[in-house]
Amino acid sequence: MIQNFFKPTVRNLWRNKSFSIINIAGLAIGMSAAILILLWVQNELSTDRFYKNTSRLYVMYNRDRVAGEWQAWNFSSKMLAPALKQDYPEVDKAARFRDVTFLVTVGEKHLNAQGAFADSSFLDMFDLSLLKGNAAQSLNGSQDIVLTQKLAIKLFGNEDPMGKIVRIDSTENFIVTGVLRDLPANTSFDFEYLLPWAYTTKLGWFGDSWDFNSATTYVLLKEGASQARFDAGVKDIIIKHSKATTQVFTQPLSRMYLYAKDDNGRLVGGRIEIVQLFIVIAIFILLIACINFMNLSTAKSEVRAKEVGIRKVIGANKVSLIARFIGESIFVSFTAFIIALSLVQLCLKDFDQLVGKQLYIDYSNLYFWLFAIGFILFTGIIAGSYPAFYLSSFNPVKVFKGTFRHINALVTPRKVLVVLQFSFALILIISTIIVERQIKYAQGRDSGYNKDNLVFTFTQGDVPKNYDLIKHDLLSSGAVTAMTQSASPITRRWGGDWGFSWPGSTEEDKKIEFVPLGSDADFIKTIGVTLKEGRDIDVYKYPTDSTAVLLNESAVKAMRLKDPVGQIIRHEGDPDRHVIGVVKDFILESPYESKINPMMITGPLRFSQVIHLKLNPANTTADNLAKTEKVFKQYNPQYPFDYVFADESYARKFENEQRIGKLAALFAGLTIFISCLGLFGLATYVAANRRKEIGVRKVLGATVANITLLLSKDFIHLVLISIVIASPIAFIAMNRWLQAFSYRLQISWWVYIMAGLLAVIIALITVSFQAIRAATANPVRSLRSE
Repeated sequence: MIQNFFKPTVRNLWRNKSFSIINIAGLAIGMSAAILILLWVQNELSTDRFYKNTSRLYVMYNRDRVAGEWQAWNFSSKMLAPALKQDYPEVDKAARFRDVTFLVTVGEKHLNAQGAFADSSFLDMFDLSLLKGNAAQSLNGSQDIVLTQKLAIKLFGNEDPMGKIVRIDSTENFIVTGVLRDLPANTSFDFEYLLPWAYTTKLGWFGDSWDFNSATTYVLLKEGASQARFDAGVKDIIIKHSKATTQVFTQPLSRMYLYAKDDNGRLVGGRIEIVQLFIVIAIFILLIACINFMNLSTAKSEVRAKEVGIRKVIGANKVSLIARFIGESIFVSFTAFIIALSLVQLCLKDFDQLVGKQLYIDYSNLYFWLFAIGFILFTGIIAGSYPAFYLSSFNPVKVFKGTFRHINALVTPRKVLVVLQFSFALILIISTIIVERQIKYAQGRDSGYNKDNLVFTFTQGDVPKNYDLIKHDLLSSGAVTAMTQSASPITRRWGGDWGFSWPGSTEEDKKIEFVPLGSDADFIKTIGVTLKEGRDIDVYKYPTDSTAVLLNESAVKAMRLKDPVGQIIRHEGDPDRHVIGVVKDFILESPYESKINPMMITGPLRFSQVIHLKLNPANTTADNLAKTEKVFKQYNPQYPFDYVFADESYARKFENEQRIGKLAALFAGLTIFISCLGLFGLATYVAANRRKEIGVRKVLGATVANITLLLSKDFIHLVLISIVIASPIAFIAMNRWLQAFSYRLQISWWVYIMAGLLAVIIALITVSFQAIRAATANPVRSLRSE
């Protein structure tokens, strides 16, 4: 029986080699694209969902009204975790977590590595796998350190690191008490070592204030504890311990990565929207490949019509014929799947670079093979269902009389399927163009400062105490033309301050959040912002500038100041500050947001963590950096000189959208290619089916152009219908996507014209190849039998 199935199936595929190749190639490309997308989707959906206690792990969020709008954030006071563990019986464990970068030293090896402070309960809560050490005890001591396997090898090679000394920030020695298996790709944590939270107390970091947000707080609720009841109990915990109006609530850890979009204080979306979009794209690419199979199978129906007629005459019923044709489709799907897996393995590294992930197929996983079987069956049944029902419905009497065909029907399932194919391809083409234009639109926006030759480096070790000497030597060397200290880089926001008052302010104004920056001198000269009024900060020329403030235009507007220069700004616990100037707004945060937040650039009241350097344009960049590194090494020999170019840091703000654009372009190209494969096959069939008609027309005087137009126009009509269908759908979808950006372009009508012309040209080239070939054929060969 099996032999009776496979022999005719293979024989039929071999007899129609060109159509079989097109069918299998289309399915294989569609399946490989869908597999790549689903690998990425699986990675996204599994992020932070693989822990043993995932269902009981929560992240603590704050919520408050800022500048008239509710905002939510997952940074809280270090006082929160101990209070939750002590006062709330629903809490099993609580842990604080804070990213940090320190110099890590072992012998002569010095590395700047990304680490984190964490409570001793952290490892146990998240059941992160320790290769060596005890999760419950590894962070109990104030001088304990846990290394990842990767960092342990960097520092100690093949030696056992347990009990060895690691020097942190060139000041403190820590004992290795654990080696952690390298973090999986589907976690939102990113660290190479863990330090005990107790060390922050020794450093004097993060005061004991409920108003100061210094850590991400995680809680593990007890079995059976209600999230809603717990949220109701902790809602006012900050209000009870301070004068703040901030509320507290929880977000399941399993939702934190995918649902991080803050909509008026509610976490309603985020990356999940992109995941859902690409699930839809994967389904449609697979359907387009299946549509190819349907079209080509039904197009070749007359070749198999007599086979169906004979089978029915000798007793085959409709159900058995449907089963046979679907079985053939599943066989083709299986063959295509094997090829698709090979394509995936070939493309996976490049796809990893594109999506910024480390994806892989776990062939040892039973679930993968169950998915593979389901995927093959799903594709085979979808692709083969319509041809199976269509072919099995043939009346044997009509088949043998040759009257079963309906060539000239205005609307046929085949035409509908071609329209669906190109409609989806056009939606992707239009989307790709709009995503690319939105990125360029934001990139073309004036940042408000000069990024050329601007670099920044982070203060470490002896840099703060030797800053004046470093500045003098750098300026004397000619490597830099200006430099300034700041509390954060010019391309990143590292927090916000509120609680300020000024003459004429109200109690509500204390909720206005200001983005903090800092400067000792030459901020305007170094960064290249525009001074609107007043002067720059210079603590060397004006010692009182330690309490000076530069406001941006948005701050002046929010504070309703008519004459800002000379105004006094007060903040509880700080000296009074005086406004000495106003700068034009510049982009510190997202270039996709039209609103620039109020900003205060203050004198060096706060701890300066960043130094900005304006490299001398008269020298080469390499020469400037070599001289700069030499000076830093002279005064800070234990630390490497690491730096970041401001223009590269700014460019990274566009990475996410660029990645989406590249993925959309890639899959739009694949969709067009698969659609054209099917179109090529249909054009080949039509040309072959109408060869006698073409011969007669040529004998009667028709030119090559006439015949090419005759064979092409039906397909072009279908593409034009696709344009009409796809354009409004693409407009609605992309208009919704653009709503996420307040600084966005207006969708131009020419985008649809360009996408439509592109689709028509591609379809015309695909069809014309076969049409011209048929038109130039010798009519004698096609009419020989007449």
